[in-house]
Amino acid sequence: MYQNYIFDLYGTLVDIRTNEWKRSLWKNMALIYSMNGASYRPTELNKCFDAYLKEEVNRIPKDKYSTHPEPQIEYVFQRLFREKGVDCDMRLAEITGRTFRSLSLQHIRLYDGVPELFDAIHQSGGKAYLLSNAQRIFTEPEIRMLGIYDQFEDVMISSDMGCAKPDSMFYRHLLQKHQLDPAKSIMIGNDYITDIKGSHDVGLDTLYLHTAISPEIKGELLATYPVMSGSIFEAIDILFK
Repeated sequence: MYQNYIFDLYGTLVDIRTNEWKRSLWKNMALIYSMNGASYRPTELNKCFDAYLKEEVNRIPKDKYSTHPEPQIEYVFQRLFREKGVDCDMRLAEITGRTFRSLSLQHIRLYDGVPELFDAIHQSGGKAYLLSNAQRIFTEPEIRMLGIYDQFEDVMISSDMGCAKPDSMFYRHLLQKHQLDPAKSIMIGNDYITDIKGSHDVGLDTLYLHTAISPEIKGELLATYPVMSGSIFEAIDILFK
């Protein structure tokens, strides 16, 4: 039995669907910006958002230890105001970002069995950690809303680190910060590259959950256990029974 359970979030513990390409999203965001003094047409806002996001990625220093840079998206929302001459502090940028997220959401919920999985971990004396490719301004409010924030010993999000899975630096930061023994730790996720290969590269055992939003598997799957069909209850049976 393991001591440390490291989780991916979206597609592993949380079933989520977003649509960031729908016209109504950019129409409503353009209205929000315009009502705050930054006048945009929907297509213009979309184009500027994409361009500024790419520039934020390119700002992250590139070195051999960071192969998958991850920006902080709140700076994009802030810049969209400032480019139109509107002062914008971080609070407004974060609120605007969370509005964007809420407008793009189609649904969000915990997968069946998630509370039971956390119960099994804690009853066994284990500890849970979150290692998510995500944006803090989106993810922290969502996991608090879903009632699982306090289930984790630590919540590590790629936007805070400036790098994302499968970058080994992201994994090693978690292992070193909490002095976790890889031999007593397991990564549980739904992406065969970012979660499974990434954690395998730093010596972690892995449990792969294939869910509806898992990317297509190409090549060798380096999972320690047989592929699960997305059922958290299957994972409980594998890990604790």
